[in-house]
Parts: sequence; C-alpha cells; structure tokens
Amino acid sequence: MKLAAIDIGSNAARLLISDVILSNNRRPQFQKVNLVRVPLRLGFDVFEKKAISKEKEDMILNTIKAYKLLMDAYGVEYCKAAATSAMRDASNAIEILERVKKETGIPIEVITGDAEASLIYENHIAENLDKNHTYLYIDVGGGSTELMFFANSRLIFKRSFNIGTIRLLKNQVDDFLWSEMKDFVKRETKPYHDLVAIGSGGNINKIFSLSKRKEGKSLPVQLLKDYYKEFSSFSVADRMRIYKLREDRADVIVPALFIYVNVMRWAGIEEIYVPKIGLADGLIQHLYDELKEKGKLVLSS
Repeated sequence: MKLAAIDIGSNAARLLISDVILSNNRRPQFQKVNLVRVPLRLGFDVFEKKAISKEKEDMILNTIKAYKLLMDAYGVEYCKAAATSAMRDASNAIEILERVKKETGIPIEVITGDAEASLIYENHIAENLDKNHTYLYIDVGGGSTELMFFANSRLIFKRSFNIGTIRLLKNQVDDFLWSEMKDFVKRETKPYHDLVAIGSGGNINKIFSLSKRKEGKSLPVQLLKDYYKEFSSFSVADRMRIYKLREDRADVIVPALFIYVNVMRWAGIEEIYVPKIGLADGLIQHLYDELKEKGKLVLSS
C-alpha cells in the first residue's frame, strides 16, 4: 500500500511517497519511494509582510497540482497534507487553502507548533536507541524550532518556538524569544545526564552529507561549530560555488547551525544523530495509524 504526505514548510514544500509493507514480525516498514522538494520560500513573504503574495499563491497551487499527478502516477491510495509556521502566520492562509482544495481536491491542515512536534515524534527514533541516554529531538525549520525530550522510555516534553532560519534572516526574532528558549532548555534538561541530540530538517541533513560520516554515526557539536564558522566566512554565492549548495539551502544553513549549536550548548550535549527524518515521515506514520484504526489497511508482506 502506498501512502503520501505533503509538508508545506516555511522554506520548502515536500511530497513523500512511501510503500508500507509488513515485516516478518508483522510490524509496518515504511520504504521511501520518492521525495520531491519544491523551494516555495513562503516565509520570505509571511514573516515580513504577514501575507502570502499572489505569485507564491500560484506556486503553491501549481506545486500541489504537480504532487497530485505524481501521486496518481505512483498509485498512492491515501495522502495527508499539513502546513506549518508560515501558513500559521499568513493572514490569507484560509483563502489560499480553500482554493487549493477546490482545484486539487487535497485538503491541507494548518497545524500548531505543538502538533508539529508531536508528528515529528511519531518517528519514534529515540525508542530504538541506547536506553542509557536521554534524547533531545531538535527540528529546525524556516519559521520555528521544535524540541522534544525523551527519557526513561517516555516523552518528557515537547515545545515549539518561533525561532527559524528565515525568521533569523529577516531579523524577526527578538532577544526575548532567545531567552525564553534558552531558559526553557536549561531548566527542563538540567535534572538529566548523558544527553544526546537527534537532529531533523534539511539543513542538518545537508551538514551530515557534507561531513561524509557513515549512516548511524553521530556528529560532534564541535564539528557544527566549525561548519558555522566556516560557512559564515563566505557569501551565499561562495557557499553555493564551494559546497555545491542550492541558493535556498546556502542562505539558511548558517542560521540553522546557529540554532542547533546553541540548543545543544544550553543542554550540555556533545553529539547529535541525524537519522534523516522529518515532518513528512511523521505524517506518513500518523496516516498509517489513522487508517489502521479505521480498518482501511490492505498491506502486503
């Protein structure tokens, strides 16, 4: 059975198509069939002008239409779509999403920051790692940062902060917000020891690829600091040329590193794992659970 998820973020839209099959122990396995990313960059409109421009509105519609054609071509049976920080803040979000639904038949839910954190947590990565450690999920997007803390085999907290890469580029994050996140992280993680970070988001995935580390290996926080210093010394154009980055990655990778490094520093974390999961993966898992409850699953093994 093929399922799909659409994630409309502040920097990009993603379509993830996964094939769900049952393993020998009857647990579902989600095999990635395709991942298509379109750099809509909605945050550059919304975080400055509080609304999505007509040009971006048309880009959203064309992207969803293209995604629908791809889902039809792959034989996707069910899809779940969600929009995050930029759409939460856009004054014209309702009208745009109504137009998208009318012209494509695909409803897109604007989810809260806490719901976003919960969906990312649906991946349950920490549950399969070393039980001697506690884990802080850090998901950095264009408009917000989601934090989830996992200890003693249970979720301790989840929290969303309106601190994201595009907001930082647009100087839309004030000192109060930084202090709020800093105080929260320090206070909530202080009673715990042996903390390890789990990073998600396009920027940390790119850093992991650039590091040439083997899958499953962690990145030391010092390496992130080194990359931050190195990238900061170059212009966006130079980052694109030297590191073969797209423009929509080259500009946001520096503020993303700044967020990861600071959160890890506040929590006293020395290493971060990068399992290359994100909101779209969580949406697929959530969709699977919904279908299972409704008895609509037809899976091969």
